[in-house]
Amino acid sequence: MGYSDSDENCCGGEDCCQKLQIGHPAPNFKMEGYFKGEKKHYHLEDFKGKWTVLFFYPLDFTFVCPTELIELSKKHKDFEEVNAQVLGVSVDSVYSHEAWAKDIGDLNYPLLSDMTKQVSYDYNVLIEEEGISLRGAFIIDPEGVLKAYMVNDITIGRNIDELVRLIKAFQTGDLCPVGWNAGDKTLGKA
Repeated sequence: MGYSDSDENCCGGEDCCQKLQIGHPAPNFKMEGYFKGEKKHYHLEDFKGKWTVLFFYPLDFTFVCPTELIELSKKHKDFEEVNAQVLGVSVDSVYSHEAWAKDIGDLNYPLLSDMTKQVSYDYNVLIEEEGISLRGAFIIDPEGVLKAYMVNDITIGRNIDELVRLIKAFQTGDLCPVGWNAGDKTLGKA
């Protein structure tokens, strides 16, 4: 791929190139995606006004990935209730996504194709020597600002309920103590 440590991530604005950082604009993207029989292009700005969960996984047709993706789909209503759009991302083609959907069933969110691996690189989840992505989940607010991310190795699946909990906590606008859940007392305005 030829990326070097001196390359910078560009989040879409002319003067907005910087490393991935909480509280700053999330790197912009344009990827082709597959969703329930349709292929089209998706951009981060398509989701302005909504929370976005960008959910990277290594590859279609693997073992851990379908457990996560199916659970995300089952929790679709939970994400809908917090005005959040889930976007699954892997380095597979949209044709691979389409074929895999025949095996695991249609999901309630699009699967995006990062075949160039640029978006995985921009979000710092690319395992360059293997050409796949780590398991990264990025929460982006309705203005396009990165609020949280979790990244782990490819062998362990993530907790989907934690993503919903984090969005709910951010939406309070308050300080939330350890283990906070919706309905719990917050610590006051941040």
